[in-house]
Amino acid sequence: MSMTDPIADLLTRIRNANAIGSRKVKAPYSELKKSILKILKEQGYIVDYDPQMDGSRGTLDIQLKFGPDGEKVIQHIQRVSSPGRRVFMSSKKIPDVLNGLGIAVVSTSQGVMSGQEAKKLGIGGEVLCEVW
Repeated sequence: MSMTDPIADLLTRIRNANAIGSRKVKAPYSELKKSILKILKEQGYIVDYDPQMDGSRGTLDIQLKFGPDGEKVIQHIQRVSSPGRRVFMSSKKIPDVLNGLGIAVVSTSQGVMSGQEAKKLGIGGEVLCEVW
């Protein structure tokens, strides 16, 4: 079965697992999803992710992060650009999510990176999602 928007599927899996307090979630593997998870890990939104390859197919095992009292680290995760409505922004227009407390994930010509990193490098791109 083909998926129309695999990034939205990844974000929904994370959102649903987070909502029920599950510490682990699995998602189908892709390099783009792996890049998004790398940024979420670097920014402290997830504990870790582990790509499991089984021939040509694979999965991403994602460990979600919770605070010491079980509070959710990811309060909000939302798709910005979609296959039917692509959202491209120059480096000057990339948003400061929640006044700098959240992050935007941007796909640029130099790879997938956080909005802050894209601004520092002065490159724009497609805004994939926002997290806080």
